[in-house]
Amino acid sequence: MFNAKSEVSRLLAPGIPGIEPQQILDMLEVPPNPEMGDLALPCFKLSRILKKSPVQIAEDLSAAVSKKGSTEDIDRIEAVSGYLNIFLNKNVYIKKVLSEILKAGSSFGSSDIGRRKTVVIDYSSPNIAKPFHVGHLRSTSIGNSLYQIFSFMGYHCIGINHLGDWGTQFGKLIVAYKKWGSEQAVRENMIDELVALYVKFHKEAEKDPSLNEEARKWFTRLEQGNEEARSLWRWFIDISMEEYKKVYELLGVRFDAYTGESFYNDKMDPVIEELKEKNLLKESKGAMVVDLEKEGMPPCLILKTDGSTLYATRDITAAIYRKNTYHFDKCIYVTGVSQSLHFKQWFKVIEKMGYDWYKDLYHVPFGTVSIGGEKLATRTGKVVLLDDILSRAIQKTRETIEEKNPDLENKEEVARQMGVGAVIFSDLFSSRIKDVSFSWDEVLNFDGETGPYVQYTHARACSVLRRAEDGKTVRTSAETDPAGRVRKAGDENDETDSSGETMAKEASAAADFDSSLLSSKEEYQLVRVLADFPDKVKQALDDLEPSILTRYLVELAKEFNRFYHEHSILVKERDLRKARLALVQATKTTLATGLRLIGLHAPEKV
Repeated sequence: MFNAKSEVSRLLAPGIPGIEPQQILDMLEVPPNPEMGDLALPCFKLSRILKKSPVQIAEDLSAAVSKKGSTEDIDRIEAVSGYLNIFLNKNVYIKKVLSEILKAGSSFGSSDIGRRKTVVIDYSSPNIAKPFHVGHLRSTSIGNSLYQIFSFMGYHCIGINHLGDWGTQFGKLIVAYKKWGSEQAVRENMIDELVALYVKFHKEAEKDPSLNEEARKWFTRLEQGNEEARSLWRWFIDISMEEYKKVYELLGVRFDAYTGESFYNDKMDPVIEELKEKNLLKESKGAMVVDLEKEGMPPCLILKTDGSTLYATRDITAAIYRKNTYHFDKCIYVTGVSQSLHFKQWFKVIEKMGYDWYKDLYHVPFGTVSIGGEKLATRTGKVVLLDDILSRAIQKTRETIEEKNPDLENKEEVARQMGVGAVIFSDLFSSRIKDVSFSWDEVLNFDGETGPYVQYTHARACSVLRRAEDGKTVRTSAETDPAGRVRKAGDENDETDSSGETMAKEASAAADFDSSLLSSKEEYQLVRVLADFPDKVKQALDDLEPSILTRYLVELAKEFNRFYHEHSILVKERDLRKARLALVQATKTTLATGLRLIGLHAPEKV
């Protein structure tokens, strides 16, 4: 895969003894002003190593490269105030970048670094009998994007939905159902009725605390296999999963396994025995814990005073099960930042147990989601249901399509893709660790740096390529696109030409183009952004941060639209048209791939 930074670092390496090309590559920067070059090597860090001034180092390197002779990738190198400014050969650079994209297609930016490696990703994990609300979206969208990114980079991925299907909340729900519920009401209203019962329990428990003890007794019966408790528990799970799978289908999210907390009930005793055998369990106020005082953390609670297990017990058991079952190279947990201490504690327990794969466990935390500054809480009814958000986003998209492009084929499918895309994109746009305050206005705002903007840009590129195949060339009056933006009158990107057959052949054979004709600053800048895609994917992988790709896609869409508005693409000059179509095809391909990696569709018509 062509990489200008790698080429430059290899070229400079012989002139910097004791420094590896990778170290030089890491030092290379993109100057803020294009007039200062395409790349720059600040020589200040090298001063201490080479015992020379930065100015002298830059001048020596410039002379060494000039003496070595020309290379097709470099136009010229200049030493300026301790910086080595590198100017790429634009023609060669454009040719290599676009040719590689056109050849690789949807594989552009991918890698085999994950070959023969397995990564387990634990994400989404809603609590059974509770609604799938906006807070669950973060874990779901981040986890799904990481799944796509790791797969793209060659890893074998196992996506696990670690459902919250065990715990005292089921005792509470059983009590609520037996006191105030009915089978008919639950069958009619499904999970909404379960939520209403759960909320009612907490309101009543504030007035009558004895209800909490009654709930604990019912959960104990559930743990002991009481048939009535088990029957209700299974029913609640079935109702919840029916609702959750509708949401997952709408989001386009899939899992390889639904193994919730209850899955490990019969697997914890051997783990507890192992902890005892390794002298890691200690009694503390009647409970059994692993002491982590030396590690600067509170003890990790393994067994309660009544002998029942906790989240940590199940998570440790699950990790050992996953290692033995999937033989993972990485196991990633996508949960809220509030659980950071919990993961640090049981990761440390795994280490103390003597398992060297503790270092392969990763917690991927994300910021909290609130409404008006208040934390989401099902027990008080303080939630915004994800189904409501998606439905409203789809409806808004549908209305826009009816207004702007009523004859669009597959209107319902496009409305779904773009409405859902708007919600996911909004969630992934900011750094995952950033706290989010939910706002209807923000999530339903499709203007500016949004998913629909990027999706529309992809559709615009597809439209240009279709027009090339159809032989269409002149727009005669101003019109608006489906996103409500005004197109310029006389924009020749949608012109009609009698040479349709020739243009179709050119569009399909775009790899054969003259890069010297792509000489404008808009064209070059678009190519530079396209060339960044592989690095952005790798960075998103290394940092476990999908927002890197989300923001990149906005930048790419902006650069393409700038090029689109400044230059006619389907011009009559055959060679220029072919070169610009190559640029459009490369952009379309990269946008589609990038959208897929963050879990969005790339509609070809909107």
